Amino acid sequence: MSDPLTLVPGNPAAPRPLHRGRVVAWSAAAGILLAVLWSFEFVDSVIGDNVANAVLQRDARNTAIAGTTAGLIFAFVSGLAGTFTACNIAMAAAVGPMSQAGAGNSRRDGIVMMLRPAAWLTAGMVVVSSIYGFVGVLLGPHLPQLSTDTVGDVPVRLVQSAVVFGIIGLALIYLGLAALGVLPDVFGDHPIGRVVTLGALIGGFLIGRPYPMFNKLFHWAVDTHNPVYGAAAFVLQSLGNITLVTGLFVLLVIGTRGRFVSWLADNPRRTTLLTAALLIGLGVFTVVYWDIRLPARFGIGWFPTMPYNH
Repeated sequence: MSDPLTLVPGNPAAPRPLHRGRVVAWSAAAGILLAVLWSFEFVDSVIGDNVANAVLQRDARNTAIAGTTAGLIFAFVSGLAGTFTACNIAMAAAVGPMSQAGAGNSRRDGIVMMLRPAAWLTAGMVVVSSIYGFVGVLLGPHLPQLSTDTVGDVPVRLVQSAVVFGIIGLALIYLGLAALGVLPDVFGDHPIGRVVTLGALIGGFLIGRPYPMFNKLFHWAVDTHNPVYGAAAFVLQSLGNITLVTGLFVLLVIGTRGRFVSWLADNPRRTTLLTAALLIGLGVFTVVYWDIRLPARFGIGWFPTMPYNH
C-alpha cells in the first residue's frame, strides 16, 4: 500500500506531496510567534473575567462561592471563561484530530457517526479531570498548585505549571510529528485513539493550571472536604474549557451536513496537514510559553517582551 501523501509518478490524480519539513518549520514558527505575542492580561482579565462576570452577574473572581450548586455553576462558567487562557488554548489542537477521526465516516454513515470524535474527546478528558478533582480534594494543601511557597522568586505553583505544561506540550508535538510520519505513530489507523489521548491531555491541563478563577475553585473544592464534589467541579471546569472547540466542530459537521468532514476524507493530505499543523504549532507554543517565557519573567533566561505585556 503506497503512502497516501506521496506523489505517484504518472498518476495525475495523486495528491501533491506533503513537504513535512516545511510543515514542521512553519507550524513551529507560528507557535513561537504566538508565545511572543500572547497577552495573558488580556485573555485572563479582559476576556476571562468579563465573560464570567457577565454570565454570573457578579464579580466572579472576588465574590465568595456560596454553596455546592453555586460552586458547580462557577466551575463550568469559569472553565468557559478560561477558554482562551495560555493554560487552555492548546485544546484547539483537538479540532484537527477530531476532523481526521470523523473523516473515517462517510455521509452515508450519518452526522451522528461523524460527531462521535467529540464524545471520545470528552470521555478522555472526563477520566483525567474527575480523578484529579477527587485526588486533589484528598491531598489539598499538600499540592504545590495550592501552595504560596516560592523557590527563589518563583512560586512553586508556577513550577508545577512549567513541568506539567512542558510535558503536555512535548506530547502534542510528538502527536503532530507522528501524524506527519516523522516519528512512529502509535495510533496507526486508529485516529480515535489520538482523540481520546488529546482529551486526556486536555483534562491534564487542570494539573498545571494557575488561572486565578480555577485556583479559587480548587480552594473551594478542598474546603468542602468532599472528593466527589471535587471530581464533579473539575469535570465541569473541563467541559467549560472545551465547549467552544467542540461547538465549532459540531457546527462544522451539522452546518455543512457532513460535507466538511467528507471534504477532508477525500484527500488524506488535508487531514494530515490540519492535524499536524495544529498539534505542532500549539505544542510548541505550550512549551515555549511555559518553559521559556515564564521563567524569563523571573530573571531565568531571556525572552522578548511586547510593550503591552508587563
